[in-house]
Amino acid sequence: MKFLIVLFMALQCAIGAHAEEAAPLAEDPVVEQRLITIAEELRCLVCQNESLAGSRADLANDLRREVRTLIKSGKSDAEIKEYLVNRYGDFVLYRPPVKPTTWLLWFGPLLLLIGAIWLLVTAIRRNQSQKDTPVLNAAQRAKAQALLQETDSSK
Repeated sequence: MKFLIVLFMALQCAIGAHAEEAAPLAEDPVVEQRLITIAEELRCLVCQNESLAGSRADLANDLRREVRTLIKSGKSDAEIKEYLVNRYGDFVLYRPPVKPTTWLLWFGPLLLLIGAIWLLVTAIRRNQSQKDTPVLNAAQRAKAQALLQETDSSK
């Protein structure tokens, strides 16, 4: 048993001796820097709240590989983005262009804010108009006094 433990420990030490330095992310650092610049402006289609550069999803890895290939083939940044938009739609861009299909995306939050302010103002005005206390006539005042006295005498 001691022999197996010693053998196991020796093998563990031998494994560390064959360790190598980590391989760089790309052969060409210029390509990698350009990839990061482009990927920061693209949305991960799986995570949706992360950039393509920051996502660790499998699809994001595939898209980064595809962008790397396009960079190496000599495509410009605009051509790469156009390729991805043609393939996945404007949603892949963090800043989609302003056009009729994206108006709701660009102006929807402003419309919601205006609608919320309008509802708030309407509710406040309605509440203020209902604050006018009605004036009781003599019969109503006498009835209210009788009810109050009845409540006081039951205590």
